[in-house]
Amino acid sequence: MSDMSSMSRESKKKQLRRQMISADSGERVRRQASGENSEEIVRKAHRRVLRRRLTVLFVFLLLAAGAGFGIYQYLIFHQFTEYKTVWENSVSEGGAAEYAAFGGNVLKYTKDGASYINSEGKTIWMQSYEMKAPIVSVNGDYAVIADQQGNTIYICNKEGCQGTASTVLPIVKVAVAQNGLTAAILEDARASYIQYYKKDGSAMKLMIKSVLAGDGYPVDIGISPDGTQLIVSFIHLSQGEMAQRVVIYDFSEIGKNENHIVGGFDEEFEGSLVARVIYPSEEAAVAFADDSVTFFSTRNLASVSLEKQIEIKETVESIFYSDEYAGVIVQNTAGPDAYRMDVYHLNGSLVFSKEFDYQYQDVQISGDSVILYDDSSCRIYNMHGVEKYSGELDVEPDIIVKGRFPDTLIVTGQQTMKEIKLK
Repeated sequence: MSDMSSMSRESKKKQLRRQMISADSGERVRRQASGENSEEIVRKAHRRVLRRRLTVLFVFLLLAAGAGFGIYQYLIFHQFTEYKTVWENSVSEGGAAEYAAFGGNVLKYTKDGASYINSEGKTIWMQSYEMKAPIVSVNGDYAVIADQQGNTIYICNKEGCQGTASTVLPIVKVAVAQNGLTAAILEDARASYIQYYKKDGSAMKLMIKSVLAGDGYPVDIGISPDGTQLIVSFIHLSQGEMAQRVVIYDFSEIGKNENHIVGGFDEEFEGSLVARVIYPSEEAAVAFADDSVTFFSTRNLASVSLEKQIEIKETVESIFYSDEYAGVIVQNTAGPDAYRMDVYHLNGSLVFSKEFDYQYQDVQISGDSVILYDDSSCRIYNMHGVEKYSGELDVEPDIIVKGRFPDTLIVTGQQTMKEIKLK
C-alpha cells in the first residue's frame, strides 16, 4: 500500500514538471511568435522604470515651482507693519552733520571733518579738516569732500583719505569716478574751468575752459565709472538769449580730437534747464531737466547717442538715482494723490509708476528699494511699485539706507544711528 502511494506521488510530480515545461515552452513560443527576446524585455522594463522616475521628477518640479512662486509672491507683495531695533549707537559729535550713502554704508561730514560708519555702527575712519561749506560726491567705493567756494578737496575710499587737492580758484562742484579720479568745476570772474585730479590729489593735464559767450557756463558735471568720460550741463548764450547744452567729453585715446567731444546736444534741451547730469554706469548717462529726463547710450564711446527722452509736463519735485535706476517725483495732476513717482531703467524703459499722498522730505534709491522719509516716518517701495512699509520712526532720520540683511534698514539722525528689522 505504501509502495502504491509512493508511486502515485512520484507520478504526480512528473506530471507537474511536464506541465511546467509545457507552459514554459508555450511562453517561449508565444514570445518568439511576437518577436520578443530577452533584450526587448529588459528595454521595456527600463522604460517603465524611467517613466516612473520622470513622473516623480515632474511632480517634484511642479511642487517646487509652486513653492517658488509662492515665495516670490510673498517677497514682492508682503507688507511689513512694524519693526524692531537690532542695535543703536550714538553718533553725536557736536555741530550739524550731513550724511551720504557711501560704499554700502554711511559717510558723515561736517565743517570740521568726516567719518565713515559701517553697517554695524562702527566708525572705520575719521578725517579732520576745516571747511566753510562742505559738499560731497560719491561713486562706488570713492567719495570726495570739497569746500564749496573754497580751495580744498579730500579724496577718500573705504580705507580712508587717499589724497588732498588744493585749487587756486574757488570750487563750485565736484564729481568722482569709481577709481578715485576727480573732476572739479572752478571759476573766476572771466571763465569757468573743469580740472581733473588723480586720486592722490595731484592735478592732471586735463582742463576744459569755457566762457558764457562761448561754450557756456557749466551747471553740473558727471564722471564715468572709469573716469575717461565726462558729461557736462552748460548754460550758454545763443542769439543773445540763455540756452541749454549737454556735452559729453572723452579723454581716452578714443576721444583724441581737438575738443575731446563725443556727444553734443542743444536742440533736445531748447527751453529747458538741465540742473543735474550723472554717469551712473559704463553704458549710460542721464540728464535731469525741469521738463524731461534724457537717457544717453555710451556703448559707442566714440559717438554717444540719445537713447530716449521722456517729456515731463508736471512740476518736478525730486530726482533720485543709483547705478541701475533713475527716478523723478512730480506733482500729480491726473488723480487724487498729491504726487506721482516714475522709476526708469538706465535705457529709459519704465520700471514702475506710482501715485501716492505722502508728504515726504527726501527720497533715495538704496539697493532695490525706493525710500521716502520725513522727520518722523518713512515709506518704502520695491521695484514693482509695491509699498513694503509705511510707518513712524522713533528717530528723526537724516538718511536711511538698506542694512546688512534682507528687510533691515540703517536709520541715521543727528544723535543716533540704528539698524532696524522690518517685520
